[in-house]
Amino acid sequence: MCTQDKAEDKKTTDYAEEGLKREKKERSLTYMLMTFLVVAWGFDYVVAKHALQILEPLTLLFLKYSIGLLLVLSIKLKTERKSVIRKKDIPLFILCSICGEIIYFYCEYTAMDYIPVSLVSIVLAFVPALSIIIEKVLFKRKVTKAMVIGIAVCIFGVVLIIGVDFELLFQGRIIGYLLAFGAVFSWNAYNFLTASLHDRYSSVTLTCTQLICTTLLVLPYAIHTMPPFEAFTPTIIGGIIYLGLVNAGLGFMITVRSLHVLGPTSTALFSNFLPITSTFFGWILLSESISGLQIAGGIIVIAAACVVIKEKGKMEELS
Repeated sequence: MCTQDKAEDKKTTDYAEEGLKREKKERSLTYMLMTFLVVAWGFDYVVAKHALQILEPLTLLFLKYSIGLLLVLSIKLKTERKSVIRKKDIPLFILCSICGEIIYFYCEYTAMDYIPVSLVSIVLAFVPALSIIIEKVLFKRKVTKAMVIGIAVCIFGVVLIIGVDFELLFQGRIIGYLLAFGAVFSWNAYNFLTASLHDRYSSVTLTCTQLICTTLLVLPYAIHTMPPFEAFTPTIIGGIIYLGLVNAGLGFMITVRSLHVLGPTSTALFSNFLPITSTFFGWILLSESISGLQIAGGIIVIAAACVVIKEKGKMEELS
């Protein structure tokens, strides 16, 4: 009996060790995939800016989402064929598409006409700080001292970035900053709107439905503003396919995997490093440059946003 018990204990230990190894391997792979995604998303800004030379922002959104929809729809058909959308949720899905997709990308893409892609991505890193402010004002959520400090430092970083451009603000750059902040506000609105939908639908169903809503909403505008086929160069066509597959398709799958394996806090932290990759690609491929003070401001915004996200994650774990 003693020998049998020892054998069973050893077998249990082996299973546990094997499980830990699998979990560690899965986490390592997910970290690698999210790192790849940060680089890929940073490159997205450059690809989008090139495509916007012949396309209107919402026309580009239609094309890339049409491609992304094909990929996500194929995944949904394999995994969740029987999911049903409740009629009363359709207006909410449409509102989510308007805030989180149409307004967000219109503001982001149009802002790139006025300010470098690096500055657009730095302003977008302000999203977590604004989210905490909205939660405090509207929902009276508890805010820690670390969060308050993080938000204050984040605001200081943004002010530093914009302040350096003071002389250029009234020559058009102020429009770019206002549009970038419009994207920040619209994305926060989207996050709050989708909160209730996450409880009723899976990530695949949620994403697929929003892609369908967005594509249908911008379809009439896209048809009206679509340039002639001759205007599409192989580079632009390749870029649009890249945006659809990576941004709207592959990006979704990796993010969903990360949310499951790493959790929402760690996943959100990766997005704050987008300014680094977008600045690098903007410098290399678009010959864009920003001042030393703006780089310092960007580092401050990224660091402060990381503090805010970590603190928010701790509070969510305790609640």
